[in-house]
Order: sequence, then C-alpha cells, then structure tokens
Amino acid sequence: MVTMSDVARLAGVSKMTVSNVVNERGGVSEPVRRRVLDAIRSSGYRVNVSARTLKSGKTGVIGLAVPHVNAAYFGVLAEQVIDQAGRRGFHVAIEQTGAAAEGEIEAIAYSHTLQFDGLILSAVGLDPKDQRLPGGDFPIVMLGEQDFAAVFDHVGMPNEAGTRAATEHLVDRGCRRIAIVTGGDLSGVNVVTRRHRGYTEALLERGLPVDPALRETLGPWSAAGGREAAHRLVDSGREFDGVVAVTDSVALGLLRGFADRGVRVPEDVRVVGYDDVPDAEFAVPSLSTVAPDHRWMAAKAVELVTARIEDPSRPTGEHTAPFALRERESTR
Repeated sequence: MVTMSDVARLAGVSKMTVSNVVNERGGVSEPVRRRVLDAIRSSGYRVNVSARTLKSGKTGVIGLAVPHVNAAYFGVLAEQVIDQAGRRGFHVAIEQTGAAAEGEIEAIAYSHTLQFDGLILSAVGLDPKDQRLPGGDFPIVMLGEQDFAAVFDHVGMPNEAGTRAATEHLVDRGCRRIAIVTGGDLSGVNVVTRRHRGYTEALLERGLPVDPALRETLGPWSAAGGREAAHRLVDSGREFDGVVAVTDSVALGLLRGFADRGVRVPEDVRVVGYDDVPDAEFAVPSLSTVAPDHRWMAAKAVELVTARIEDPSRPTGEHTAPFALRERESTR
C-alpha cells in the first residue's frame, strides 16, 4: 500500500506538506501543490476517507440531487455548483431523483448513509409539510419553487417576476394574442403555477385579456414536447402572435415545430423562453429568454450549505436569484 510518506519522497517534500495538500489547507505554493498532486496520481495513493472522517467529522463531499441529469438546465446548475464547491474545498456527488417525492426522500437518506457533509436538493415532488422530511440537524439547502425556509435554507428562481418580464417584453414588441406553453397542473405551488401567475399578471397589467384557449398544455417537458405543442397551436387555427414557453428546452422545440408548419419566427410569431441554457444563443433564430443568474444561485446554495455545516443552529433564510431578460432574434 502506498503511504503518505511514499508520496512525500516522490515529490521531494515533507509528509506534512502532503497532508496539507490532501486536506486542502493553505500555506502550500501552487508549484509545490501541483508536484504533490502529480506524485499522488503517479503513485496511486488513495486518501483514507474513513480515517479522515473520524478525525475531522467531515468527508469533504456535498450531495447535489436534481430531478433529471439529462435536462439542460440541471447540467448548467451542476457545473456551477461543482465550481463553487471546489472553491470552498468540497467535492460534489450528483444524484437523480426523477422529480418525485420518493426520489427526493431517498436522496436525503443516501446523503446520511454515505456521510455527505450536506445536501443541495432541487425539490419538485416534496411538500414542505411532508412528515418524512428530517429536522434541521442535517445541512440541507432546498432549490425550487416550494417554500421550505421555515426548516431549511431555500434558494428560489424569480419565477413570477421573470415570466412577467418575458410577457411584458412580447407586449412591448406589439404582441396582443400571447399564448403560454406550460404544464397542465395549475394547483399547488410549483413552477407551472408560479410562471403562469407571472404571465397572467403581465397581461392584466397591460390591459390584455387572459384567454384560457391560449394556454397550451405540454406532454413531455422537452424539445419534443415543445415541437408537438407548436403543431397543435398552428393546426387548431387559434390566433396568436407571441408565445411564452415554460422552459428553454420547450421553447427550442417550439422553434422547430413552427418551422415544420411554415410559421416564421419572429415575423409571424415571437417566442420567449426561460432558463438561458447554452443552446438558446445558438438556435436559429437565437432564443430570447429569461436568464436567472445561475452562478449566483450556485454560489448562494454552496455558501448556505457550507455555513450550515459549520453552524447547524444558524437561522434559515429565503433567497431569490436575480435575473435578466436576454433579447435575441426570436423576438426582434
């Protein structure tokens, strides 16, 4: 078995220096740190996580549980969380919950079992009153639309404000018959209800009617679902000149679906999405979208979970991300 002393000899440094690098302490210059890491890789040295955990009470790992790892938005979020956690000396383990309460409860349980130091959970199915939720003894930061701030720190999206801005943008561009392509459930507190509220508030504030016929319900929340929704909107004969999409993935599908039917964007209909995923900028036409500050959200979530790791008794708080409206070709 390769030991820390072996790594020290290979790197030409003291055992204490190797320990400082392994435990991510300060006081080691960047060239020496790289030399030690190269020695660790070439020697096959493995950190004894169990021993370090017993000594420090920490594993240096934060869990990140998201509904679907193949969704564009959650890829962006994971990248940002990994970057922000790394700046604080933590690694990130990613879990998929399937957007279901059972999967989210399991993610919390696994975080305990695997001795993660904390968990950032993007909750979709969980109800804040669910009796299976643990108390505040384990560091958890909740993302999503539900209000968990009474028990857990919560970092939320600017759902109402962002969708209101998107709808107002279409009105400012001359649209008067604005459809919304979204999920079917308008009960409870979730991304559908919150973004639909922002859409309706903007219409009413601008003196436009809220026409239920202009709400198109998605099948799958994906580009394929958006494409199918565009086909239904056009084939139904409904008059519309603007569309607010619940996510960018759906909006990108709308662009494809309208092209299938010979409907031009933005000449015949203007389209705006939500999330500002990387593909939005490179679509043809490029997609106007609500752009939450993903880096801010990740930094805030990591800041909160690491602070709770250090002080489990600190008060919880509610935080909402800032956003910008990215105007691109789909609404010009």
